[in-house]
Amino acid sequence: MKLALVNPNTDVAVTRAMCAIAARGGIDITGFTAPFGAALITNEEALAQAAYAVVTLDAALRGFDGVIVAAYGDPGLAALRTRVPCPVTGIAEAAMHAAGMGGRRFAVATTTPDLCASIRAGVAAAGHANFAGVWLTPGDPVKLTADPGKLTCALHAACEAAISEGGAEAVIIGGGPLAQAAETLRDRLSVPLIEPVPEAVLLALCRAKGKT
Repeated sequence: MKLALVNPNTDVAVTRAMCAIAARGGIDITGFTAPFGAALITNEEALAQAAYAVVTLDAALRGFDGVIVAAYGDPGLAALRTRVPCPVTGIAEAAMHAAGMGGRRFAVATTTPDLCASIRAGVAAAGHANFAGVWLTPGDPVKLTADPGKLTCALHAACEAAISEGGAEAVIIGGGPLAQAAETLRDRLSVPLIEPVPEAVLLALCRAKGKT
């Protein structure tokens, strides 16, 4: 079973990091990086550009058993599904699927205030009624993401706020480039922490096997 992971951001190091996480357990993962756009998607304009960049990779993505779009806004997901013959899975849809199981109330913790509206729209489009909301880290997302220690601490605080203020029963770390921080935080919360990249791998494998 071979999966392709597409990073809609242009940071190759982030692609490598997400592929390393996705490949755990022996999964065959090939990474692709957006050929143009933003190194870190932080606003709606960059998200739209990333969607176009993802779609331009369609020819390279044929021949895989499944494709993962690894940015939290799932840019280009719908269009890519019309262009490649295998199942295409977004990390946001996979994370929400896992977080909302059994009607569980869930929240998203992330770094990008300018993407809150699209995150909420994605939740509504997916039909999740028990959404607690989005909790944000303070400060500039680019600077914060460049400092792994500060990023992990800030996301931890946002998760704790989502639990105490929003009554979240699960918290999603909302971002492909946040995958390493999510892994670090996995056992630090009193509720399940949802890691979008591993959840997308699980869902992509199920779809490739025709199980969902």
